[in-house]
Order: sequence, then C-alpha cells, then structure tokens
Amino acid sequence: MQIMVIQLNDQQLRTLEQLQAFLDGTAPMDFTITGDERYAFITRTLRRFGYARLRRPQKAVVLRFLERVSGYSRQQLTRLVKRATERSAPLRKRYRASRGSFATVYTPDDVLLLAHTDSLHGTLSGPATKKLMERAFALFQDPGYERLAGISVAHLYNLRQRPAYQRHRIVWTRTCPVVLCPIGERRAPSPNNQPGYLRVDSVHQGDQDGLKGVYHINAVDCVTQYEGVATCERISENYLIPVLEELLCSFPFVLRGFHTDNGSE
Repeated sequence: MQIMVIQLNDQQLRTLEQLQAFLDGTAPMDFTITGDERYAFITRTLRRFGYARLRRPQKAVVLRFLERVSGYSRQQLTRLVKRATERSAPLRKRYRASRGSFATVYTPDDVLLLAHTDSLHGTLSGPATKKLMERAFALFQDPGYERLAGISVAHLYNLRQRPAYQRHRIVWTRTCPVVLCPIGERRAPSPNNQPGYLRVDSVHQGDQDGLKGVYHINAVDCVTQYEGVATCERISENYLIPVLEELLCSFPFVLRGFHTDNGSE
C-alpha cells in the first residue's frame, strides 16, 4: 500500500479560523515533517498563535492542528507544549547518547551447562551450586566450568531466569495440600474419660399431608451418655440458636467441646 506524502506550507495559516478550516477540510495523512524539524515547528506554531494567551477552546484547536501535522500523540504534545511555554528557549531534544553495552561474559553454552548441573543435583541453592562449579573446574579440571566457576551467586539466579535455561530445566512438583488452622479442623472429640464432650445431631421427623415436619436435636455426652433432646421447627439460625442454648444449659456439667457430622447444628 502506497502512502501519500504532502509537503506542508503553514505560512498561510495565520488565524485560528484558518486553522479550524484546515482541520475540517483535511483527512488524516502524513506530512513531510522530519523528527528534527518537529520541535522547531511546534515552537514556531505556539509563538505564531500566542498559545499562552489563548482560552481553552482555542488551545484545543492548536493542539489538534499540532497532533494532525506532527504525528505526536496528545500526551506527548501536552508535555512538549508545557516545556515550550514554561521556558523562553526553543524546544530541544533531551535524549542522551546511548551508552556502551556491557560485554557478554556468559555464553548460551554456559546457561545450558548450568541447567544440566541443576538437573543432576536437583537445583540446589545458589551458594551450593557455585561451590559445585568451582570444584568441577578447580578439582576435576573440567574446562566447561571455567567461566561459571567465577560467577556470583546473584548473577547465577539471573541465568536461571533466562528463557534458554527455562526451556531445558523443567521442574515438576506435586500440589501441596492446604494446611488448615487447627481451630477449624473437624474431628471426633477425645474426652479422655472426662464428661463435657458432646455429639450433636439432628433428625427430621418427616412430612405428612404436605406439611413440613419438625426436627429433633439430640446431644449426647461421650462419657456419661447423658442425653438431651429438643425440637425445633426449622434448621436455621432463628430456630436453632434458642433451642441449642436451652439444650446446652440442661447438662449438669461443664461443656468442653462438641462434634457434629458436618451439619448446620
């Protein structure tokens, strides 16, 4: 697909009305304003229309014109216009010259060798793995570990994050069970021959002629077999709480615990 490039002559655009007419009568297109000329063009346009003295709707027209012609986004133009209006000097690029990159010390072969070492030893800690590679080079004279023998522990972990390492060192682990808090663990009571540990259960009497039957609540002490029975209309908080309070108060000893079969009691 060919792109139409038009040489823009903005010297005839002197008023905001002309600027608005230009925006209404042109479709989005690429103009021949290079990256080096954009800053000078923005500065020249802002000074020509007195951007700092304009009202907000008029500033919006100027920003739309600059966005259409310069190719910058609205966020970039907002920052550049702010810099141009706060300083009397023209806009200048603030990019720094690229710094020289660091020399590559560890090759892809070193990364694969590290993955192989971790596979043999089960991915030990960084200091332990470093000692293994130091011994492989110094004690067993393996030339492949020459560079890895001097690696720092911190950079060893960096090599483990590289994609080449991740592709060759895949670790499968089992799903760890969820450790529940003992306070929420449901298990049968261990009374140790002491009264006060109850087993609570509910029994539905059954329905008759379409009418819902009542529920019988049984509470039995594990040691003394002392039993309390109560009846409630429904298994819900509103019905159970008063019944259970009265039922528990009927026991002649201190209650130390209770157990239910996963019911709502």
